[in-house]
Formats: sequence, C-alpha cells, structure tokens
Amino acid sequence: AGLKASDQILKIDGELTKDMALMEAIKRLRGPKGTQVTLTIMRKGWSEPKEFSITRDVIPIASVKHERLPDNLGYIRIKSFQESTAQDLEKALRDLEGVPGGLRGLLLDLRNNPGGLLPQAIEVADKFVGDGLIVYTEGRRERKEYRAHAEGTRSQFPMVVLVNGGSASASEIVAGALQDHRRALLLGSPTFGKGSVQSIYGPLEDGSGLRLTVALYYTPKGRNIQAKGIVPDVRVEEDEWEYKPSGKRVVREKDLSRHIETNKEKKSPQDGEAGLAEEHMKDIQFLRGLELLKGLTLFQNAGAGRSP
Repeated sequence: AGLKASDQILKIDGELTKDMALMEAIKRLRGPKGTQVTLTIMRKGWSEPKEFSITRDVIPIASVKHERLPDNLGYIRIKSFQESTAQDLEKALRDLEGVPGGLRGLLLDLRNNPGGLLPQAIEVADKFVGDGLIVYTEGRRERKEYRAHAEGTRSQFPMVVLVNGGSASASEIVAGALQDHRRALLLGSPTFGKGSVQSIYGPLEDGSGLRLTVALYYTPKGRNIQAKGIVPDVRVEEDEWEYKPSGKRVVREKDLSRHIETNKEKKSPQDGEAGLAEEHMKDIQFLRGLELLKGLTLFQNAGAGRSP
C-alpha cells in the first residue's frame, strides 16, 4: 500500500486523529475484508500530507525469521509473540545448527516487538536459560513464578540481543531474563517499559468493559520494568543510520499520560561486511551487535583452547 512504519496517520476517512482515542482509531481502521479506508499520511521529509486508499484484508504475519551470517553466526528476528512463535523459533535454531561447524553465536533481534502471548515469551526464554526464574508477577495477594527447565536448553553459544524503544511487554520479559541470567548481552536503546498485567472485566450493564491492572512483571533479579524499561548492556542510540520505527524520538511507556508509577559520536555503517544483506548494512545497531557477537565468539574459542 506504500505505507511505512514511521508514517504519522493524520486522518482516517477524513476524521482527524489528533484527539482520537487509540481504541477509536483502531476501530476505524478495522473493517470487513475487501472494504477500503482512506488514510491521510505525513512522512519525514515530505512538505505536505498525502492520501492513501487501503483495502482491508486478513494479513498473516510470520513472527520469526532467520538467516545465516558469515562465520557460522546466526540472526533471528522475533516480530511478536504469537501462538506458534516458540515452535517457529525451534525450527529456526535447528536450521542454523544444521550446517558444518554448527551455530557459533546468535544475534537475537527483539526490536520493535510489541509483545504478545506471555506463555510464548516464557518458552522462548526457556530455550536459552537452563534453570531458575524467567519472570514472576506480583499483585496485592498473589505472586506467580515462571521457571526454566534444563531440557532442550541451548547454552553452548554466545548471544547478543538487540532491543530498542519499540521492544515492549513480552519482549522485555525475554530480554530481562537473558540479561539477569547473564545468558546474553543486550545492545541498543532502553525498551518501552510495559510491565503491567491487565485483566478485562465485563461486559458491564451498558455493554462496556473495564481493563484493570492486577499485577506487575518482575525480572529474575526483581527488577520491575513498568515505565522504566530494560537498559541494555551496550547502548547504541538511534540515529539516521538505524533501522527504527520513527524518524522522531521513540515514545515509551513513561511518556504516556496516566502510566503506572512504581516505587521503586554519530557513526556510519561499517564497510566491508561481506555476505550481509543491504538492509543490515544500513542498520547501525545490527552492525554493532554483530561486532560484539564476533568478539564474544573469539573470546569463547580462546578460552576453550586454553589448557587447564
């Protein structure tokens, strides 16, 4: 349709979105398959808005994609946590491992992943963490823990996880677990900060419902990410070279009104990276993550080569 992730929707079928509630905007965008909706779009670099006519359809989205990188390194991007995400991740890992020399290091991309199903996020983290807590929730009356299992754990290769302000909720749970267990190094910018558990009650007498926050998520070390997010081990800030959802500053949970409070040198892409897709060559966070992963792999190999 010609739309991009950084586009600002100014109007939906002629109605201004400036004072429109999020759910109202979503309701206006959705509709029967085959019908059309007209969007007035503003994009960075444009002098004036443009209109796009979009035909509604059911669009299947693959939540996991992967590719082999040079030197037996692998890249996996998880776009969201859907019903089959953990299963698709397992297939991707087996494909990356099924080459001579196996998988020597993994770059896991959780950027712009808005979250999704909690059980899938737990299964994903469980593939890389052998024991202990993955995450726990705590409300007024109850604490619920989710733990890792040793079976099927992949702990033999180093990992770097890419995160940014678009990484939220379930993706923050995975990132926080891998960071707390020191299973992976996180690189990028702070995550969104969506750490609340919500339940929907209804329908009420007037047909409406009530969305109520009943608990908060905590990482294995007891960090609550609500409105704070996960801070990466290596910060690579967004700039014009980065693959990012917006040309403007990323909006995080703490920037939203009524969010839940808790108590508690510009660089250009590297040249000479043989075998990388063009999109990666323009992605500074990817390139820095790959650099870091290569260093971790060399360090691991050097340590394995030492005699006791």
